[in-house]
Amino acid sequence: MAILSNVAIAFVALLHFGLLVLEMFLWTRPVGHRVFGLPPAVMTASAPLAANQGLYNGFLAAGLIWGLLLGGAGFAIKVFFLGCVITAGIFGAATAKRSILWLQAVPGAIALLLVFLARP
Repeated sequence: MAILSNVAIAFVALLHFGLLVLEMFLWTRPVGHRVFGLPPAVMTASAPLAANQGLYNGFLAAGLIWGLLLGGAGFAIKVFFLGCVITAGIFGAATAKRSILWLQAVPGAIALLLVFLARP
């Protein structure tokens, strides 16, 4: 169960690192327009906000990787950062786009459940 838990955490971390790249570096490029589906003028005007959001996603990814590197001693770190991921996903779904719930909160919740199931 510990391996499955770690794989789930790594997946969530990789997802958030991908969001960092999209939001910080690709927001105003064609791939950013395809992924987020906003008009180019909105993408350009909101680029600083997206970069800030991307940085926060990077912090989430870094925290999850930190927890993984600590192994069993990283239990509290994993729980904290997965809780942050879930909270951000729920808030994003409520305030921005419902699909954020499925993209962010649900994978985080699954990983959190696996962390608790893997705890000795």
